[in-house]
Amino acid sequence: MPTFLCFLNWTDQGAKNAKDANKRFQASKSLAEKLGGKLQHAYVTTGQYDVVLTLDMPNGEAMAKFASAISGSGNARTTTVRGYAPDEFSKLVAEAPKF
Repeated sequence: MPTFLCFLNWTDQGAKNAKDANKRFQASKSLAEKLGGKLQHAYVTTGQYDVVLTLDMPNGEAMAKFASAISGSGNARTTTVRGYAPDEFSKLVAEAPKF
């Protein structure tokens, strides 16, 4: 299953309700499972992003639905990237055509 990293920035609404962060985490776990995936890790962070999630999702479409639902809640805006394990990336690079 592909791995995705989802970086969240709280909106004003999300920041005002920061005390509900654990409740929102539980809802996010349920949402990922409903879409056939699994929320592996969640961290409240300092710096550029407020929250970082790692998820295993069945495909990019499921991840897009997850990110869209998070943004639609009004609590956060998302930036999502596909992550590759080093061995998986090495295999992709080895199979890349010559330019």
